[in-house]
Amino acid sequence: MAAAQRSAGTTVRRALLNPVALAYLAVVAAVWIWITVDTLLVPHADASLAAVWGFFVTAPTSFLFVSLPGPLPFVGVGVGALAQALALGAGYRRLTDPPRGSGRPGASHA
Repeated sequence: MAAAQRSAGTTVRRALLNPVALAYLAVVAAVWIWITVDTLLVPHADASLAAVWGFFVTAPTSFLFVSLPGPLPFVGVGVGALAQALALGAGYRRLTDPPRGSGRPGASHA
């Protein structure tokens, strides 16, 4: 299937379903699980800054949402994670897919 004929959904799926993007999303999920455990189960004499790491692992996109009111900064974390995963996945595909127009595999060009 030619790249021009690919739908946006197929392009996004190809960018997200590769080892690099999935590993990044797993790291983001692990950090947020750690933040949740730290917030709910660990007693603190003072405030915990664990949630800051959720913004750091999804930076710089999530920082665009930090000054918004209410729960919107946490929406920014989700948007940031998705944006970074898409960028990492697209970069991975760019590095690992064969060049377009290269013809048959193994064919020599003189």
